Amino acid sequence: MKIAVLCVGNRLMLDDGAGPAVYDELNERYLLPENVALFDAGCMSMDLLPVVRDYDFVIAVDAVDVPDAKPGTVYRFAPDEIGGHGIMQSLHDLRLIDLIQAATLLGYECDGMCFGVQVENMSPATLTEGLTPDVFAALPLLVDCVLAQLIDLGVEVRNADGTVFVPPTEGGNVEGAPCGDTSMVDDVALRAIGEEAGHVEENR
Repeated sequence: MKIAVLCVGNRLMLDDGAGPAVYDELNERYLLPENVALFDAGCMSMDLLPVVRDYDFVIAVDAVDVPDAKPGTVYRFAPDEIGGHGIMQSLHDLRLIDLIQAATLLGYECDGMCFGVQVENMSPATLTEGLTPDVFAALPLLVDCVLAQLIDLGVEVRNADGTVFVPPTEGGNVEGAPCGDTSMVDDVALRAIGEEAGHVEENR
């Protein structure tokens, strides 16, 4: 199985850079096998259609905006759920489901999963690189969610030094973050993981 990880967002627009921040963490701290490709995708566009064509599974990491949600809340949802969920919106005009649907019309097939983090500020008065405190605190959880999804898909993740990545606790949670098995996420709905680390929620 060929897997693509699309890290979506603009590094120069504060919390809109959450996706690129995940890209940096994955790229610097972990080694992924040849069947997994990381993309610093910028703003989602139809230019990414070849990714859907060439890969079997796409993981998208993006910033989301849910009314009244605490900044730093992390969500896991299927691509079609963000389109049909009235209160949850990606901060980008084009969503993963749009790419998948367009690809389907062209005869391509692909499955996927999305991870999003609630923003606090993605419209700074001036171009600003970095994340607000709550979103920055949720970054390790967001990375853990992506790693858990990859492991669930059968990917062997290695640390940057070449040693095999082992989740901190087998089949358990670290500060509420799923490790090693994304069924842990499926079973968690509206799970709070503390003020510093943010929240994980499953959109149903």
